[in-house]
Amino acid sequence: MEEFSEPKHRVNQQLSCTDCGAILKFAPGTDAIACPYCGTQNKIEQKTEEVISEAIQEIDYLSFLKYNKNKGVKIEVATVKCPGCGAVSTLKPNVTSDECAFCGTSLVLDKQSISSLIKPKALLPFYIDHKKSVELFKKWLSSLWFAPNNLTRIARQTEALKGMYIPYWTYDANTYSAYTGERGDNYTETEYYTDSNGNRQSRTIIKTRWYYVSGNLGKDFDDVLIVASNSLPRDYVQSLEPWDLEKLTPYDEKFLSGFQTEAYQVELEQGFEYAKGVMDSAIREAIRRKIGGDQQRIHSLSTEYDNITFKHILLPIWISSYKYNDKIYRFLVNGRTGEVQGERPYSWVKITLAILAVVAAIFAYLYFTGEIKF
Repeated sequence: MEEFSEPKHRVNQQLSCTDCGAILKFAPGTDAIACPYCGTQNKIEQKTEEVISEAIQEIDYLSFLKYNKNKGVKIEVATVKCPGCGAVSTLKPNVTSDECAFCGTSLVLDKQSISSLIKPKALLPFYIDHKKSVELFKKWLSSLWFAPNNLTRIARQTEALKGMYIPYWTYDANTYSAYTGERGDNYTETEYYTDSNGNRQSRTIIKTRWYYVSGNLGKDFDDVLIVASNSLPRDYVQSLEPWDLEKLTPYDEKFLSGFQTEAYQVELEQGFEYAKGVMDSAIREAIRRKIGGDQQRIHSLSTEYDNITFKHILLPIWISSYKYNDKIYRFLVNGRTGEVQGERPYSWVKITLAILAVVAAIFAYLYFTGEIKF
């Protein structure tokens, strides 16, 4: 496997506008980087089939851990750790001040450090632009019942939405599982009993016959997707799926220009442990189908993993974070599909008033219908 280390964070001359010197930024939904001031555009060079094929090629997991974990396939980037939530983000060129996209805390840029990370092999560029993401954000906020009034102010703060490339691992594996358990077949019986009036009655009850089972199951997994971030609520991030991974493009920093990138916090080995949990759920479901019957019990399960491979990729998400009653809430937009997910606070004042209004309406109805009198 090829070994290399890229130089630390710098301003790529190819990202500088030849007319005014500003930093060109990637324009979502296009294949170009553009100057936000004078409109100059540079088309991002199309990659050859060979380069694309290499970018989406999986890396052997065990070989990488043994030979390349500490010395190969690395990139050095300047990162800053948020003092509020601990997220580690890469810095944009020439930035002198910034806020954490995950919690809104001001970043201390003079405490940046150089991190040596596994280089992403591929990414999905942003397709949804900032304007569209703001529209989705406002639509989501307006749909919230019992939301605090000050959330409308947040809706006007469009700069609160930041485009972030979030790190992910994908894992492939061939699995072989041995299991033991029971198959349950339901049947019905008629049961007779005496009711409270002394009358003899009958009823049908369902019973289950259980049979011991054992067997083996082979199952292959492709691109089990694991978010390598601890900065976002994992269940909300997973709800942004599916991603169009078939459109992955080779890693190119031009796609990153104008956006922030989070450095992974979930290491490669920890990510595979998460992936095994995903695989285990799918394996158990497949075993239940194989056992058949009306009910299934799995008593023991042992799984071996073979031909394990992985990729490190970046996926685009628009993020807004806001604080309410000292708690951080986040709103997420899939930068490819526009799928939205978000945490939200509730106004207990509005909920209480709504309950009181309902109670008052019930009492008023009962009073005017004469069912209650005062």
